[in-house]
Amino acid sequence: MKIYSLIHQKGGVGKSTLTFNLANNLKNYCKICILDVDYQGSLYEIREKSEIPIYHISQLEEVRGLNYDVVFIDTPPYIFEGLETICKISDHILVPMKPGPLDMLAVKKTIHFIKEQNAQNKASIVFNMVKPKLNLTEQIAEVVAKYEIPTTTNSISDLVAFSTSVLTNGVESNNNAQRQLDELTKELLLK
Repeated sequence: MKIYSLIHQKGGVGKSTLTFNLANNLKNYCKICILDVDYQGSLYEIREKSEIPIYHISQLEEVRGLNYDVVFIDTPPYIFEGLETICKISDHILVPMKPGPLDMLAVKKTIHFIKEQNAQNKASIVFNMVKPKLNLTEQIAEVVAKYEIPTTTNSISDLVAFSTSVLTNGVESNNNAQRQLDELTKELLLK
């Protein structure tokens, strides 16, 4: 079982949506599920409409005992007590980050926490919800490089298809969104 966790102490960076889309992108290739650890429970609330199983935080040990190939964990927008365990059991930690000045400042706490857990070697930052024609991304990438956690080569744009994907069970109907998701998924699977 491979465990991918999406962690960032800031809200509004698209953790839940990205978690859902990455998991959905693999649903035809392996046995996959989502564990919603976010106490808001946004993903858990849509479990009956989802084509992939979505479990509640209280089912962590149960999920670890099931025969899934890949588990994606969606975490809350703050650092909480169980996050240490999630860092330890994760094969890879993905830190979604919007390319903006406030997000760049906020990610420092998350990076610091990941380093405290000695998990920086299995973490990467992904630029998420990137606005079209945004020159700021390159400038912020230079600053983020100083945090000593690599950024993914691929990023995810701020497209309506991603925002509505939880209602449509994916982004297959949007070629641009699907291409971006495919490229990021391949990159993560190679880690």
